[in-house]
Amino acid sequence: MAGSDMKVVIPVAGLGSRMLPATKAIPKEMLPIIDKPIIQYIVEEVISAGLSEIVFVTHASKNSIENHFDKSFELEAVLENRLKRSSLKEIKNIANLKINISSVRQSEAKGLGHAILQSREVVGNNPFVIVLPDRVINQNSSDLKKENLSNMMNIFNQEKKSIILLEKVARKDVSKYGIVRLGEYRKDKNLKLIEDIIEKPLQKKAPSNFAAVGRYIFTPDIFDYIDRDNKISKEIELSDAIKNYIKSGNGVLASFLNGECFDCGTKEGYLEAIFKTAIHHKDLGKYSRKVIKNL
Repeated sequence: MAGSDMKVVIPVAGLGSRMLPATKAIPKEMLPIIDKPIIQYIVEEVISAGLSEIVFVTHASKNSIENHFDKSFELEAVLENRLKRSSLKEIKNIANLKINISSVRQSEAKGLGHAILQSREVVGNNPFVIVLPDRVINQNSSDLKKENLSNMMNIFNQEKKSIILLEKVARKDVSKYGIVRLGEYRKDKNLKLIEDIIEKPLQKKAPSNFAAVGRYIFTPDIFDYIDRDNKISKEIELSDAIKNYIKSGNGVLASFLNGECFDCGTKEGYLEAIFKTAIHHKDLGKYSRKVIKNL
């Protein structure tokens, strides 16, 4: 399957507990960064990379996410009558994005690995992309908006191996992320091989300070390594599946983040995303810089 034909799995069924109380009634993916919800930045990144098949792994409480990308006849009619041409254009542009959206349900919150497993039937026996919706890449540069996923797809198409996007984080922060151990890739000295991944290690036990950013491309056999143990108390982690996948002799390559990524699943990362997006906003940039300067 060519890169542009791959399905993009976006897990959006999580409860967003780190962002409470804001997420009590609103999906965290619908929280706005200035004038667009987080999920729209994610979908625009996917489209910019030439991908168009999106699979939301969702929950009954998350209907507003899919509704956001659907046509809104009543709202468009109101904006038309009120001559709100600019707003009308933006609303129509959302519904006219060149994407096909489907969804599968994750009925229980059993972890990221369990969420990805729900997409198996839709993905089929094809390579696929995973994009985590709470990790937003700074899109102030149009090149950066598409470059990271595009680079990953180029490498995958050449090497036919699974690949994970990494970013360098501060040593003091390694316990917040999935941290990898890197090795040489004999076939190409310009690429690195991921030899192991450890979820949220202690600083002294971290094999590096390179963390998974939430962008992955996998061959379909990764599904065979996702734990299907249905114990209520156990979360099924994607990092465990990756670890076992690697231990079984499957090669996983590293791609390195160009730019910066905001962790919008935390209040600190979400605030940073708002500030850094605001100062470059086409309408509010000048005003935002003035406000921040006068703080």
